[in-house]
Amino acid sequence: MLRHPQAAARRVQLANALSAALVAGCRPPSRQRLCQPTVLFSRTFTISHLRHADVTVKVPQMAESISEGTLSQLLKKVGERVEADEELATIETDKIGVSVNAPEAGIVAQVFVQEGDVVTVGQDLVQLETGVALEGAQQAAGKDKTQASTEPPIAASKPQSESKPAPEATETRTTEAPPKEQVKKSAGTEQPAAKHQNEKAPSTSVESTGQLARSERSEKLSRMRKTIATRLKQSQDTCASLTTVQRLDMTNLMAWRAKYKETIAESQGVKLGYMGAFAKAATLAAQQVPRINASIDTDREIITYRDYIDISIAVSTPKGLVTPVVRDCETKNVVEIERDIAAIAKKARDGKLTMEDLEGGNFSISNPGIFGSMFGTPLINYPQAAVFNMNAIKEDVVAIDGKPEIRPMMYIALTYDHRLIDGREAVAFLNFVKGYVEDPAKMLLF
Repeated sequence: MLRHPQAAARRVQLANALSAALVAGCRPPSRQRLCQPTVLFSRTFTISHLRHADVTVKVPQMAESISEGTLSQLLKKVGERVEADEELATIETDKIGVSVNAPEAGIVAQVFVQEGDVVTVGQDLVQLETGVALEGAQQAAGKDKTQASTEPPIAASKPQSESKPAPEATETRTTEAPPKEQVKKSAGTEQPAAKHQNEKAPSTSVESTGQLARSERSEKLSRMRKTIATRLKQSQDTCASLTTVQRLDMTNLMAWRAKYKETIAESQGVKLGYMGAFAKAATLAAQQVPRINASIDTDREIITYRDYIDISIAVSTPKGLVTPVVRDCETKNVVEIERDIAAIAKKARDGKLTMEDLEGGNFSISNPGIFGSMFGTPLINYPQAAVFNMNAIKEDVVAIDGKPEIRPMMYIALTYDHRLIDGREAVAFLNFVKGYVEDPAKMLLF
């Protein structure tokens, strides 16, 4: 080794190069490349599933009895950004509308359905891209905003010499041709000049036909409206419907409400109306006429009586009429029932009712009087057996102790299934309601 120091050095260099090549995963260098310097590069890659996460939004579980619905609205398109918990779509079922919200922020990458499609629970609706795609969109938006704020206005960068001189002002006078009738008159009488300048010639571009334009439009029957139509027709075809009417004096109930509404609003936070009082009166009346609160099944040949009173309250919404339920009215006072009615009515108008809010109900209360109705014969909410109807309060002349007086009066009605409820029972129910409303203190005894 002492005789050949250069050979020993080359062997050491070869060994080092081979080791470096094996570490780098490259082919071993040839002897001709041993004298060249060896440069090694290294790269580091980081892989995270969070930065490339794709989230698939599916049809949510709506209720035990609902397995499908119609996609009524798709609020986002491919490429649009959505925030966490922002509404993506609306699914319409037979009774309610269900909102589908984004589980997290992202960009809509793919849409699997179209508006009007029937979708089932668990079906894919939308795919969201989060992580890198979302960060890239945010960075691009920030860059565009920065460039827009730093670039000078285009108009300000133009030199003054390029501006063209303004054209010289010239006087232009336009003479309009007078109408034919005016020409005939001007042959014998001269019209003032000011009147000539203000009048305009009639337009001859549109030919008058003497007919009004008429149009019509069609829209697809919504799922809710289809269900309403089906159920009302079923009620009409199944029930032996009959309506009986009564009229009552609202003087005492209106005075009671005026006396206590501010106190109740301050102490309990409830805006006192008339629905709570009528619902309580109907509850007490139904306890005295049990068949109002019952149901009939002719196929099974049974009548079902209930010791609890759950009342369906008719609420009008932009999508249709819904009947959420106020439960256990027999255990509640007027103010508690009023609070519950206000709560479910707000949920209905906001489109936030659940199937649990709509299920059940022993009989219904409808109040078309808020729209000005004087009298009505409502349809039974089958399979219930009765619906109680309130109407508008109108002043009328009535005989009080043999003397005419003007009193605030209301017509009330009960449509009932005559297969189960006899006329005597229907009249008795309305008379009980009348007694409680005209003497509200009676309701405080129960």
